[in-house]
Amino acid sequence: MANDKADGGYMTDAKAPTLDRVDGSSIRPLTREDLPCVMELELLGHSHPWTEGIFRDCFKDNYRVWACIHKDELVGYAIISYQFDEAHLLNVCVHPSFRGMGLGRKLLRHAITVAIEDDLACMILEVRKSNRAAILLYRSEGFQQIGVRPKYYPGPSGGEDARVMELQFT
Repeated sequence: MANDKADGGYMTDAKAPTLDRVDGSSIRPLTREDLPCVMELELLGHSHPWTEGIFRDCFKDNYRVWACIHKDELVGYAIISYQFDEAHLLNVCVHPSFRGMGLGRKLLRHAITVAIEDDLACMILEVRKSNRAAILLYRSEGFQQIGVRPKYYPGPSGGEDARVMELQFT
């Protein structure tokens, strides 16, 4: 369920920005103490937000949960599930005021780097077919579409298809 909002929290073109455009940004593990900030971002960033219970379930051994911090403020996060030899990107969100600055890309690259270090074979994700910005980001990072999940995302007309995308690490 990688970021389902139409504006996606990603750049509007496929060019990689300088990752230091937001001085002082860093990636660290997300903690349970971050959940109030995560919930605020989730409500701002997604048309159908996850519940706090869903986030709480992600603090298990087979998940990697990352926070993007700017000047001591949580401005983004990524949730990845490890299943067998796959990393499954489940949720990415960047605060609206920090979109277009490369933080979504920074989170994605960090998640990919850690998954490779953890000796996984690939990363998969789902993205709304209408989320052009996110699709361009994923493609620019080497993801390829491998399928479609019909009516995967809730929508006003009953559901929206998701593109299933994959990045092989080999």
